[in-house]
Amino acid sequence: MSEVREAITRAHHDEWARVVAALTRRFGDLGIAEDSAAEAFATAVERWPADGVPPNPGAWLTTTANHKAIDRIRRENKRDDKHKEARMVHDDDPPEPLGAIDDDRLRLIFTCCHPALAMETRAALTLRMVGGLTVPEIARAFLVTESAMGRRITRAKDKIKAARIPYRVPSADDLPARVSGVLAVLFLVFNEGYLATGPDTDPVRHDLTAEAIRLTRLIRDLLPDDGEVAGLLALMLLTESRRNARVSAGGELVALDEQDRGSWDAALIAEGHRLVRERLAAAAAGIAPGRYQILAAINAVHTSARDMRDTDWSQILALYDQLVRIDPSPIIALNRAVAVAELDGPEVALATVDRLEPTLSGYHAYHATRADLLRRLGRSQQSRAAYDKAIDLAGNTAETAYLTRRRDQLR
Repeated sequence: MSEVREAITRAHHDEWARVVAALTRRFGDLGIAEDSAAEAFATAVERWPADGVPPNPGAWLTTTANHKAIDRIRRENKRDDKHKEARMVHDDDPPEPLGAIDDDRLRLIFTCCHPALAMETRAALTLRMVGGLTVPEIARAFLVTESAMGRRITRAKDKIKAARIPYRVPSADDLPARVSGVLAVLFLVFNEGYLATGPDTDPVRHDLTAEAIRLTRLIRDLLPDDGEVAGLLALMLLTESRRNARVSAGGELVALDEQDRGSWDAALIAEGHRLVRERLAAAAAGIAPGRYQILAAINAVHTSARDMRDTDWSQILALYDQLVRIDPSPIIALNRAVAVAELDGPEVALATVDRLEPTLSGYHAYHATRADLLRRLGRSQQSRAAYDKAIDLAGNTAETAYLTRRRDQLR
């Protein structure tokens, strides 16, 4: 029975976006696609324990979801043109080419990331439709209630349907203007996999990070000269290279200074460094780097050091100073403070961090950073209180275990 449950879980991670994308292409309705996919997975939960896992779980789920969608259309489509219904149900003709790349999930991303939708809605919809995250998981990622997130996703699907937003990759003329929103969403999807927010899921979701990387590679094929696409891909690769070292055998997050750098993926690091060097050459030629390129360069510095003590913190701080000028967000300021602590000491960094409290009081990393700085200053009681706040806000099980151990080590 446990093997069947594992097969269903694995199929959900591997096939959710594929099934939703295939149904969206066929039926042109995100609501029908999502509901039918969910019904297919529910049927698998009921039938696979008794019948056994099918030889091709993905094909089984897609076929079952198609049947569920057809049944739904037949039930609900009472006033629409019956000829249109018949075409949707039988689908005898091959689909028309919808964009430059024949990839259903890439089409699905551009639909979910359409500029007619608000940015937070695009990210939530992509996490649901492409990433397969549950509404509670997405709600935790955005620090809103489950009911509010459910309404947000429902309104987005309704708007796509009402506005007849096309299910396709944009034309070559429209692509550059549309890609920045897609990159922002892919970065959010990657981050959810890199440090999953749900307490009942794996702390690191390789399925999401791998899919974000795969789709970013596809967009790079579309726009090979776009610096931010290359920068985001480099950032993802360099971050993913450390995946095997990030969680201990006991399920605890391993901080950068404690990681076994020999277990980092050398091939991913080499590819990421090559992309960063290409963008540095472009910057030397007068092309100013964007946010993702600078973040990738920061990660390149980290992955170039054989030991934490070899890290070039001066270069990292200079890169953060450059990043702050184009992205003066409080989270960037928080990350910059970590570099300041290494160069100027924890007291100087703490003064910067404390000024961020009004905007980051609900963010667990703010309290975790503050707790570490207070620990280094010997202010154990205040550090413990900050750790408590970070633990309360952290949703990732591995991170919670790490923060708990650090707190309990205080005298």
